[in-house]
Amino acid sequence: MAQKVEIHLEDDLDGGPAEHTLTFALDGKDYEIDLSDANAEKLREALRPFVAAARKAPTGQGRRQRSAGTPSSSGENARIRAWAREHGHKVSDRGRIHQTIKDAYYAATGQS
Repeated sequence: MAQKVEIHLEDDLDGGPAEHTLTFALDGKDYEIDLSDANAEKLREALRPFVAAARKAPTGQGRRQRSAGTPSSSGENARIRAWAREHGHKVSDRGRIHQTIKDAYYAATGQS
């Protein structure tokens, strides 16, 4: 049996279609956000003066490498996906779980 998998990005700000996944770091934490063309440009415009004044961070040994995820986060993601499917949410088998689904899971299970 053949499968066709389609990934549709949803803008994390306004819920509309998104064309970009942008990554950035702040205060030692890495972030990722899905945005439409318009919202991606708003983010870039807002950051432009800060980027112009900043210097590039060191790379290599001076920076900690990101891991692919810990077993505990992988197990938690599996529980969230199972819960989401049981409650009628569409969620992919792999990749990032949308924050609205995580929020609903945590609210329903009383976890944080």
